[in-house]
Amino acid sequence: MIAGQHSAPAAGVRTRWRRWRRARPFTAGLLIALGGAEMLVTLRAPLGVLLHVGPQGLAAYLVPAVLVICGVLLITTPQQRIFYAVLSLVLGLVSWLTSNLGGFLIGMLLALVGGALAFAWTPVKRRPAHAGPEATPAGTTSAGTAPAPREPVDSSAPTESLDAILSGEPGPPGNARAERG
Repeated sequence: MIAGQHSAPAAGVRTRWRRWRRARPFTAGLLIALGGAEMLVTLRAPLGVLLHVGPQGLAAYLVPAVLVICGVLLITTPQQRIFYAVLSLVLGLVSWLTSNLGGFLIGMLLALVGGALAFAWTPVKRRPAHAGPEATPAGTTSAGTAPAPREPVDSSAPTESLDAILSGEPGPPGNARAERG
């Protein structure tokens, strides 16, 4: 076998993995799921101090389980990222009371950082491919191309201030130019 024979398929897999991972809030979902898993693990800690009675015992297992589910769903359905991010942030704060101080602070911090990353993540917007020059009438655009960018506004053109418009006072005359100092 040739030494470089296996590197080409591995590079293609790595490129597809990287593209898939960047198309969703992967790190945020991973942190949220790890935070929930850490809280679940600390619930089973063999400490005599830890005691769960009644509804608090159910909430101690329910909050981390929902955090793990939020992390997985955040990775699989990034369109709902705002809902999962807000839910993760709220549950991360609730875990302070229900799950042994939020998994001894580590799980809570992982869930909060993951929720903040999920909330801040935005999908990459790809630009449409340029179709090239097409024969279209002047001033119109074809269906496949984006309209031309607008020209910048001339900074020396007279404008009325918002206060003048709202108060009904006339602004500067139409032929006067703004003086810059």
